[in-house]
Amino acid sequence: MYDVSIIGLGCAAYTAAVYTARYKLATLVVGEVEGGMGITAAEVGNWPGEVEIPGPELMENFKNHALSFDEVSHKVARVESIEKIDGGYRLKYQNGESDEAKTIIFATGSNKRHLGVPGEEELSGKGVTYCATCDAFFFKGKDVAVLGGGDSAVEGAAIAAQVANKVYLIHRRDSFRAEPYWVDKVKEKDNVVFVLERNVTEILGEGRVSGLKLDKEFEGSDTINLDGVFIEVGSTPATSLPIAMGCEVDEKGHLKVDAGMRTNVAGVFGAGDVTDASNYFAQFATAAGEGCIAANSAFTFLQSGK
Repeated sequence: MYDVSIIGLGCAAYTAAVYTARYKLATLVVGEVEGGMGITAAEVGNWPGEVEIPGPELMENFKNHALSFDEVSHKVARVESIEKIDGGYRLKYQNGESDEAKTIIFATGSNKRHLGVPGEEELSGKGVTYCATCDAFFFKGKDVAVLGGGDSAVEGAAIAAQVANKVYLIHRRDSFRAEPYWVDKVKEKDNVVFVLERNVTEILGEGRVSGLKLDKEFEGSDTINLDGVFIEVGSTPATSLPIAMGCEVDEKGHLKVDAGMRTNVAGVFGAGDVTDASNYFAQFATAAGEGCIAANSAFTFLQSGK
């Protein structure tokens, strides 16, 4: 039985693993995607000590640091369920295998939000994608749209503009909530067209994306012909596992934790984008901070039982 199982393979998870290892706790880090949402960041310019570093490279550094400790075991697997057992919890995986741990740290992050419009599901993977920074290369010389107004959308538009012929940045409001840094970056691109105060009502195509429809006309038409659609409209916290265990979530669906990252279930903690901590400010720095606090609380719990 491990002392702690950290569910997730992102910034908060690997940080927590570094700290639990330094506490000499037998640690299992397990999740489906190595690097988590961090690998979708094409450029990270706000991680202290790194003026600029690609997200995948930063997350590889996190992983290598965590795995440099003998106390840390690493597994890429989907956790299907968690059950209470004597002295801890049993994690059951999709492949039928299982592991046991005395404590759990949920660092499950978030899942990309979908638009829910006609054509989206049918054309997913056929021109519809949810990560512009990941998939922009496949649309070299094509016309594409990026939907959203946050950091991921505006950053994605800037990245896509480096390879695409034309990028339509479509946002339902007249201003962006993204960092001014990224807004300035995208405004420098000659091939980015701003389509503001518009909503996408349908994604068009027969077997492959051919365009999209807007709720209001843009340049004389409510249809834009293009080859790809990057949907970057935010994310929802991945809380299905903790909810099944009886962990409380807030009105936004985030895992409720106290200042020590403790949930309402004894021996269960949270860290990163999945929690309601750090004022919902989903950053590498806040995720790392929550990860180290959760690790400290898990260590304290194992020492004192609270």
